Amino acid sequence: MAPKSNALRDEILQLPPSERLRLVEEIWDSLAATPENVPVPDWHKEELDRRLESPAPGPGENWEQVRGKLRDKRS
Repeated sequence: MAPKSNALRDEILQLPPSERLRLVEEIWDSLAATPENVPVPDWHKEELDRRLESPAPGPGENWEQVRGKLRDKRS
């Protein structure tokens, strides 16, 4: 990182967590507004293609099922 970028990063890291989170949300929203400008690595595209070629059979699990499995693993 360039020195100017380091200074900006250091300044951001001095913000309280709530402000840093707000900043992350604003950055994310700005990226989501123009998804065509966000680079996607080739390996992401390859993985998406692989998953589309062999989708999982049947519907996925809902949140309650996933949460139950996670709780069972903790026990």
